[in-house]
Amino acid sequence: MKIGGVQVTGPAEEVLVLPRDPDPLVFRAIAVPDMEEFHKLCPEPKPSGKFVKGEFVPDEDSPDYQQALVNYNLKRLAWMVINTLKPSEIEWDTVKADKPSTWPNWETDLRNAGLTQVEVNRVTQLVLDANSLNEDKLIKAREVFLRGRVQASVASCSQNSEPQPSPSGELAAESA
Repeated sequence: MKIGGVQVTGPAEEVLVLPRDPDPLVFRAIAVPDMEEFHKLCPEPKPSGKFVKGEFVPDEDSPDYQQALVNYNLKRLAWMVINTLKPSEIEWDTVKADKPSTWPNWETDLRNAGLTQVEVNRVTQLVLDANSLNEDKLIKAREVFLRGRVQASVASCSQNSEPQPSPSGELAAESA
């Protein structure tokens, strides 16, 4: 697919480099295209409830449902982190991609590997940045687009060749 003559490609890669001796740690992040795979593995919890006057009324205040929502959201974030960071080729210690119960261990694995809490927070922010479209990204894209249009405009207005000699052997006068 093309939009305005531009081939649509996947999302841009975000990079975080953490200083380490002798080599820095490089985290690469690419946005997950959608949450469909996650929803197949972890359906959203449904509250229990009761029938009142023949109509089902969900009990969204139930402590069990509230805890299920907390667990669901933790897994959702963990799945996003693990999948967004796939380009980093992380060899997790306890996280198993096919076992949802292990996904929330991503932060513990990073901490056990020697990352500080501040560094783990930066990795988390990298994942959130990769999966969001903020005003800074839009401004940068707009500037690149407009800069390209200005360059194209200048190129089309500028003389592309040197004046050629006329049949008399004299250089032809430049037109203004």
